[in-house]
Amino acid sequence: QVQLVESGGEMVQSGGSLRLSCAASGFTFSTYAMSWYRQAPGKERELVGTTASGGISTNYPDSVKGRFTISRDNDKRTVYLQMNNLQPEDTAVYYCMVRLGERRYWGQGTQVTVSS
Repeated sequence: QVQLVESGGEMVQSGGSLRLSCAASGFTFSTYAMSWYRQAPGKERELVGTTASGGISTNYPDSVKGRFTISRDNDKRTVYLQMNNLQPEDTAVYYCMVRLGERRYWGQGTQVTVSS
């Protein structure tokens, strides 16, 4: 059974940092790319970035580029999202996702709130 469980979301001050984690199970983790998405209130879910199976991260949107970094630990079957210099507009529910064939699997999300 594919399962993704995010953790680490908190309320932080503007300019602060957080590291989110996504623990994965139910598939051969090391061979699949993993992605982080976020959804702010009243907005559609958007891609934050992706880490390939080899660990290279790509596709950071301009809104987070230079501040957010995706990494993975295949031994721990965990994907991380390091977020630095957080801003109020980063407030959202953050989700991890894996695509297995044509099906996408999502975690339950973790709330990040950035106060000014």
